Amino acid sequence: MNYVGKAIPREEDLRLLQGRGRYTDDVNALNQAHAYVFRSPIVHADIRSINTTAALNAPGVLAVLTGEDLKARGLGTLRPAAPGKRSDGSPGFVCTQPLLAQDRVRYAGEAIAFIVAETVAQAKDAAELIEIDFDALPVVTSVDDALAPDAYALWDDNPSNEAYTFEKGDASAVNSALSNAAHIIKHRVCVNRVAGNPMENRGCIAEYDTYEDRYTLRATVQSVHGIRQQIAGQILGIPQTQLRVICDNMGGGFGTRGGCHPEYSLSLWASEIIGRPVKWIGDRTEGIMTDEQARGGLVDCELALDADFKFLGLRTHTKVPIGAYFGNDRNLRSATGGLGGLAGVYGIPAIHAKVTGGLTNMIGNAQYRGGAKPEPVYVLEVMVDVAARELGIDPIELRRRNTVGPEQMPFTTCFGDIYDCGDFVRNFEDCLKAGNYDGVDQRRADSAANGKILGVGSSNSVTGVASTNFEHVEIRFDPSGNITLLCGAMDHGQGHGTTFKQVLGDSLGINTDKVQYRFGDTDKVAHGIGTFNARCAVFVSAAVINASEKIIAKGKRIAAHLLEAADDDIEYSDGTFTVAGTDKTISLEEVAKTAFQKPKLPADIEPGLYEHGEFGMGQGQMPTYPNGVHLAEIEIDSDTGKVELVRYTAVDDAGTILNPMLFDGQVHGGIVQGAGQIMMEDVHYDPESGQLLTGSFMDYCMPRADDFCDFNIAANEIPTARNPLGVKGVGEAGTVGAMPAVMNAINNALHRVGAAPVEMPATQEKVWHALQAAKSAA
Repeated sequence: MNYVGKAIPREEDLRLLQGRGRYTDDVNALNQAHAYVFRSPIVHADIRSINTTAALNAPGVLAVLTGEDLKARGLGTLRPAAPGKRSDGSPGFVCTQPLLAQDRVRYAGEAIAFIVAETVAQAKDAAELIEIDFDALPVVTSVDDALAPDAYALWDDNPSNEAYTFEKGDASAVNSALSNAAHIIKHRVCVNRVAGNPMENRGCIAEYDTYEDRYTLRATVQSVHGIRQQIAGQILGIPQTQLRVICDNMGGGFGTRGGCHPEYSLSLWASEIIGRPVKWIGDRTEGIMTDEQARGGLVDCELALDADFKFLGLRTHTKVPIGAYFGNDRNLRSATGGLGGLAGVYGIPAIHAKVTGGLTNMIGNAQYRGGAKPEPVYVLEVMVDVAARELGIDPIELRRRNTVGPEQMPFTTCFGDIYDCGDFVRNFEDCLKAGNYDGVDQRRADSAANGKILGVGSSNSVTGVASTNFEHVEIRFDPSGNITLLCGAMDHGQGHGTTFKQVLGDSLGINTDKVQYRFGDTDKVAHGIGTFNARCAVFVSAAVINASEKIIAKGKRIAAHLLEAADDDIEYSDGTFTVAGTDKTISLEEVAKTAFQKPKLPADIEPGLYEHGEFGMGQGQMPTYPNGVHLAEIEIDSDTGKVELVRYTAVDDAGTILNPMLFDGQVHGGIVQGAGQIMMEDVHYDPESGQLLTGSFMDYCMPRADDFCDFNIAANEIPTARNPLGVKGVGEAGTVGAMPAVMNAINNALHRVGAAPVEMPATQEKVWHALQAAKSAA
């Protein structure tokens, strides 16, 4: 069989397009009640008193839970495993968020009460009857303000508002590079906050079974095992075997579904109280307001170059508004986990990066499409263009002068990351050719004739992925000879059921039509880490191969017994065991059937045919380094400032491609999410009141199909030796490449007409003002 590398459509697409998916809100439990969260309308205030008497007596209401009830029940809170340190060397300031606010609220939308009723409408009506006396406090939404010497302290025992400071690299080497540089480029890069906005709103169904003294949670999560571990261990304080977590289909994750949100534990607690299942489904405004938000940060940069424009060193200091609480590792990792991307493809000899997390009156931050990697790559690639503009050199030429060549592989960066393989130069030249870069001058003239300003931007990036833990799979044959493939990683649009059955088909040499793929249930799958960090194609494919090898090894012993041959004489190929040099054969299916018949097996072989496989970090295993070049062309209407993406080319090296159709889909989706942030998406808080001003799609601008051109996607497959199939991962490539390419294109266009550069999001209004200022100056 030969499945790997074929463009096979996702097996779930027809079912989902016909409305036959199983999302959280598609499921209803017998006799379920409905929950609604009463959220703080105030950004920052002490809670003087709460009166829930009228709400409790409202029609249909079954329970109204508050912070006082939470204290009585003794439920725990999430805590970061590695909080790091602050700039003075003291431990990171851990300030955990209770499931329901106690004594003080610190952002608009923080949960104050959890109302359970027969219907959602009744729960909402009851919420209107809750009486709260607030004592308003000052508001801090800007990270610059939060970390200023005279800032108002969100927590009494942390007057600086500093949650942590993280440093990476060699500060003295960078100081030396800057002191010896012929050119020093300084710039502040703005990375705005965005909301993930998956199609499916966050929600859950929770049930406590008094007979088993056991909880079940069905929820929209990216790791059922991770959520089980956190809720059981940190919130409920029970063995993990007392909690089952399920997630079937999920309408998008992108990292923002990776957290353990309060409503999951509140629903489990409420079910325990009322003795019935409890269903909670958030609405879109709740999602934008209380899902973990992403990105965000102000980055002060210094780039050192010699007289020949070779990069000597880079220094960055990122200030990140992490929200009102530092209560889990996502707050820190989302800002620090991808700093290796600052090294890029340029072989910069010295880099020092500092990240300071500032506490602000807003929801917390977390990983989002690309994890923590798009931001450092964006900073580096924007700085390359800033340097090119200030030094009067073509940004394409500046990249050519500094890019590490294939002859330098394997290459070790100044951070110690080892790029094992790749051809950054070939990617770059292939992308320029595919995008017809030589024709830019003619296209620029054509645009100008139509009252448009053409801009061209590129990015040449490399990031480390598949660097987190491991992944688990199981291959189970049943007595009929059919197979179930179980995986600990979640599928929320990646097409795992298709891709990993392709790998299984090749590994065992079988037809995959009768293979069932299962995931997302802690009672069915022994273990799993989850889906993020572009890790699944790397880890799961290798785990499938490892499990398949165990299946074949046991199968050979059974086949040898049945064919009356020595174990070493058995060969395996295309689903068939053969005695070497003979025509004596038996199929894997027949071996599997026999494996469940103990009398027909050797005495020392246990019945059944099922094996597990794992693969991941540890024992010398290293990350993979997907890389690629993206080239964007935009046109700006010189009268209105409207930005239009008119041409887009990408060449990515993701190693071996398991399924070209799904590869293209991942890159397309990533480009849209990256370009969407650059051109329109923005979480915006009022600086005075701290209220979220972009709480719906009326105000938070989401990209649509007609905002984009066709994408010209290609691949350079350079397999890595760090896993059996040579896979590097592609899930983050589109976003990592798109953000700087599109931003650089916009500022390239503005620069050509003498306008000052803009920071993301490059909205029409912002671009128009830049053009008007340039016209006035002229």
